[in-house]
Amino acid sequence: MILDGKKEASLLREKIKKEISEIKKKINKSPGLSVILIGDFAPSLIYVKNKEKNSKEVGINSQVIKYSKEVKESKVLEKIEELNNNNNVSGILVQLPLPAHISKEKIVNAIKPSKDVDGFHPINVGNLSSGYKAIVPCTPLGCLLLIKKVEKNLTGKHAVIIGRSNLNGKPMAQLLLKEDCTVLIVHSKTKDLKLECQKADILVVAVGVANLVKGDWVKKDSIIIDVGINKVADKIVGDVDFEQVKDKVRAITPVPGGVGPMTIACLLKNTLECFKAR
Repeated sequence: MILDGKKEASLLREKIKKEISEIKKKINKSPGLSVILIGDFAPSLIYVKNKEKNSKEVGINSQVIKYSKEVKESKVLEKIEELNNNNNVSGILVQLPLPAHISKEKIVNAIKPSKDVDGFHPINVGNLSSGYKAIVPCTPLGCLLLIKKVEKNLTGKHAVIIGRSNLNGKPMAQLLLKEDCTVLIVHSKTKDLKLECQKADILVVAVGVANLVKGDWVKKDSIIIDVGINKVADKIVGDVDFEQVKDKVRAITPVPGGVGPMTIACLLKNTLECFKAR
């Protein structure tokens, strides 16, 4: 089973669009998403363009605020504070990565937790870790929705996550723990990475190493979620060797067309949830 992220993201967007339309009929208001883009890093430009396009398609009022890479940190913080106090803004997102002179920690902490559609604010991270209601980072949320397309009840499943980042690995672990999985996070210092992966019923890979996971790394009938995006020659490939793995497992996400589209759809979902909460 190839998990079609484009198709699932399209279905999620349609659901969001319908709900926003119904809300607008009742109260004549729509969610608003403000994205701050600093510099001209090519992948960021593409991501933001896609976010803006998808937002408008579902009825979210999208605003992109662009700054040169030389912008002062204080100016960005002032803009975030302005957006925090703007009742028409439901969600705020600052596109990463940031220039070296701007503190990611300061920027993330400046966003009001109730408008933090990325789910990166320490309060949202803490709530997720504590099992409370929280805004969940978009990529791991998208991964979970794809996993549950294959298996609704994950109780007792052995889940292995390669990568311990704050963006994906750690929140992914919290989400799978909440689903009653037994969860193991492995990383570059793990002694026998291959052996640990072979035990996984669910394997989520997010390390940025092209074709790291080979056919003999995976368990028969497992679910493989590939978050990696790597350029090899003129091709975009994931962290999983797709051709080696696809016929051995129960389900796998392709790259591109797997997790990526779900990440943007989940950003729209988070924006709607922030709007409803307010």
